Amino acid sequence: MLKQLEKLAAFIGNTPLMELKNKDTRLFAKLEYNNFSGSSKDRAGFSIIYNGIKSGRINEQTTIIASSSGNLAIAVASISKMLGLKFIPVIDPNINSAYESLLNLLSYRVVKVTDRDKTGGYLLTRIETVNNLHKTIENSFIADQYGDPNNYKGYYGLTEEIIKSFDHLDYIFVAVSSSGAITGISKSIKKKRPDIKIIGVDVEGSVIFNAPPVKRYISGIGASQVPPIIENALIDDVVIVSQTDIIKGCFELLNEQVIFAGASSGAVYLAAKNYFKDTQHITVPTSLLIFPDKGHTYLDTIYNQEWGEQLAAKLTSSTIAQ
Repeated sequence: MLKQLEKLAAFIGNTPLMELKNKDTRLFAKLEYNNFSGSSKDRAGFSIIYNGIKSGRINEQTTIIASSSGNLAIAVASISKMLGLKFIPVIDPNINSAYESLLNLLSYRVVKVTDRDKTGGYLLTRIETVNNLHKTIENSFIADQYGDPNNYKGYYGLTEEIIKSFDHLDYIFVAVSSSGAITGISKSIKKKRPDIKIIGVDVEGSVIFNAPPVKRYISGIGASQVPPIIENALIDDVVIVSQTDIIKGCFELLNEQVIFAGASSGAVYLAAKNYFKDTQHITVPTSLLIFPDKGHTYLDTIYNQEWGEQLAAKLTSSTIAQ
């Protein structure tokens, strides 16, 4: 199985770098949606599965289980399918319908939780379900994107690509969820280029940076628990965006840069643009934005005007109720 995975490695990483049009500062985008299954989570999924096989925890009869709002599940499902392994993703109602349909095609079985947890999200319910499945399924392996250090180690290769691409770089903006990308990039790049500032981008209602939980409707960014692996991250600053601002950022990214990307990308784009608007610099800063996935799976949510209006109404009524 390791030889099969090593062949797949050629299709993960070395993603395109694109300079964006912007008047306030120099912005570059790392287009991570050009990875094998369509997102940056290919790096994490590959690393987790590869090391699981290497350590002997995964063999030909192993059933792999994972909690995911989308991209990690797609990555692990694709890798598992290629290796002939059974895969059970545990998802929730916030998943994009296109991802759910694809997972039903790729996976051995899909488990969808519907009960919200104590924070108003689904993550804790998903994790509890994964643990219960692991207890009942013999020879099963949890692809744990929240606690397995092989998640963030999968992004060390991305750091190498960044260092090779830039003689000078001031900032890297990274959206947070399971926190593998920001942990891996920050931990590895600070060893070689400690001057580069790492900016985390999170959504209101996420508890990653100790904010109070709020019901969230957009998948792919934020979390209902603090991911254990983020303890290894070296983050210089954090930008919190609202759920409606994520939609705004996605449309601005599409209209201004002709990049059709997902929720995390829209959040990162808006955060980076606003970060430098009211600041003075002796030299113009150079920033790298990590764009994890494409926007096609958000056509029925973020890029759907009716859905956006319904979301705004929900958020308004929630604010009034408080």
